[in-house]
Amino acid sequence: MKIQKGIPDSVIKEVLQRNDIVETVGKYVHLVKQGKYMKGLCPFHSEKTPSFTVTPEKQLFYCYGCGQGGDVIKFVSELEGYSFPEAVRTLALEAGIPVDWEASEHQSDTPYQRDRSSLLAAHELTAKLYHHLLNNTEFGIEAKDYLRSRGLTDKLIDHFMIGYAPERWDTLTNFLSRREYDLELMERGGLLLPKNDGSGHVDRFRGRIMFPLWDREGKVIGFAGRLMGEGQPKYLNSPETILFNKSKSLYHFHHARQEIKKSGKLVLFEGYMDVIKAWDAGVRNGVATMGTSLTEEHVEIIRRAAQEVVVCYDGDKAGQAAALKTIPMLEKAGLKTSVAVLPQGLDPDDYIKDKGPEAFIREVMSQPVSPLKFRLIYSRKSHTMVEEEGRKNYVIEAVRLIAQHDSAIEREFYLKELSLEFDISLDTLKQNCHQVREQMQKNKSNGDNNAFSWNNGMNEKRRSAGPPPVLPAYQKAERHLLQIMLQDADIAGMVYDRLGDAFVVEDHAALAAYLYAYYAQGNGPDVSRFIATLQDDRLERAAASILMMEDTPFDDQLLHDYVKVIRKEQKLRLLEQRREEWTRAERSGNHLLAAQIVTEIIALEIQLNEGLEERF
Repeated sequence: MKIQKGIPDSVIKEVLQRNDIVETVGKYVHLVKQGKYMKGLCPFHSEKTPSFTVTPEKQLFYCYGCGQGGDVIKFVSELEGYSFPEAVRTLALEAGIPVDWEASEHQSDTPYQRDRSSLLAAHELTAKLYHHLLNNTEFGIEAKDYLRSRGLTDKLIDHFMIGYAPERWDTLTNFLSRREYDLELMERGGLLLPKNDGSGHVDRFRGRIMFPLWDREGKVIGFAGRLMGEGQPKYLNSPETILFNKSKSLYHFHHARQEIKKSGKLVLFEGYMDVIKAWDAGVRNGVATMGTSLTEEHVEIIRRAAQEVVVCYDGDKAGQAAALKTIPMLEKAGLKTSVAVLPQGLDPDDYIKDKGPEAFIREVMSQPVSPLKFRLIYSRKSHTMVEEEGRKNYVIEAVRLIAQHDSAIEREFYLKELSLEFDISLDTLKQNCHQVREQMQKNKSNGDNNAFSWNNGMNEKRRSAGPPPVLPAYQKAERHLLQIMLQDADIAGMVYDRLGDAFVVEDHAALAAYLYAYYAQGNGPDVSRFIATLQDDRLERAAASILMMEDTPFDDQLLHDYVKVIRKEQKLRLLEQRREEWTRAERSGNHLLAAQIVTEIIALEIQLNEGLEERF
């Protein structure tokens, strides 16, 4: 069984052997030793009580909360969003294993894979074409002058591969056509548009400064085009394609990831120009969403990469309102969140241009405020503070905002600030704050679950606690059999002779079938190696779950008992099936068939009542 076309089996084996799962997982998760296991908070879902477990002995991980599990390749693949070959390649490079299968790694058999590979190559060439046209042709002179007027140096232009799409209809179309790319596919990939009369294709982007968009591996998957002068739309992004999904893409994440990993902190901007200018100012962990507000998919990518997020959105009303929507999403994911506040009307690009990069770092990035402080600042802007009525209304709203905060220390801190600023008794403010909290708790108990909707992300719906479900005897038997089979080829052979893959649970039957094939190829017991052959998320999780069970003594009598329990369940299910068939036969008037089925039912009932079983 080949694991992945183009990657030798020996490489997979070596990658698994030379990448210790505890060491790899430990780069992302703080693990604590508990007996023979290592435990920590799951990186795949939010939790406060560790349910994520790593077994050094078996080189496996498993989360009892969300069910994620597998070997070190699976861990890296899931956490970083890599494909199987990408995860293998990453781990191979880290372990110093030569990567010499790359040429064949991209050989694809499915139309989808072929299309994707072709589009990736076309996007890479397109980015280089636009960059060349900007830097080396008369088409790009005006665009280059514009970029320089915006403070972008040649070094920045090269680093971000900024380019220019000329105001012509067929520059890219001819370029791709000469290289024999399928223009219909290029249309579906967002690079071209069909002509109105259907006679051919034209360039999607024309007369625009072009910003390549990359995936997390640094591969170009789309473009953002910006007009220099008047016109609509001012900004034009690639459409949704098999490469580009704006709800899952963060601008410049591939370059920022190293600094994010090192610092544990990510800076979230609104646009790509903010990222570029902030990068030049020294903020190397900045990313931005692309033509959309923050999504749950974005948050999941961020949560996997960072522990802390600084939101740096525009200082206008739209930017601040967007920040208010973004903060609860980040907090709900368990991310420590703060806000870098900009003066009203300025975005990071404007601030850096007006006051310089040093001032941006010193006055904005180095002084982020808490989410509560940001809400108070935002609230203040909506009240006329020079009027007594405006000040009074602000204080009332500020107390309500403070009351929503769980931390008593922070409530006291901000209430003291209000007391000093507005010369109001602290006791009065505390009493009012207490009344607001009581009312909110009352509303919550009456079913108003929105009372604390933004509060620190602590209002997330958690799985109901309680004892794990008790498995039926046949499921326990199948799991224990598979656990031993995964670690002993001889026992797997004995089970094959007595049971084959006739397991009751579908996933168990599939695992058994794969395992028989694995051993038939001459492989020895190696659970990580076997799991790597599955290439099926559900089966990988099932195998990891089974292997995380405590090892128990095993002998021939136990094997006999397990097979008996499974056979009994099979007979019970067959009996139920025959009874249903008998009912249908009787209703249809087929009495001869009904009589035959009754004979089978009686035989099955006798076997079950007397505890008889097939000889083996």
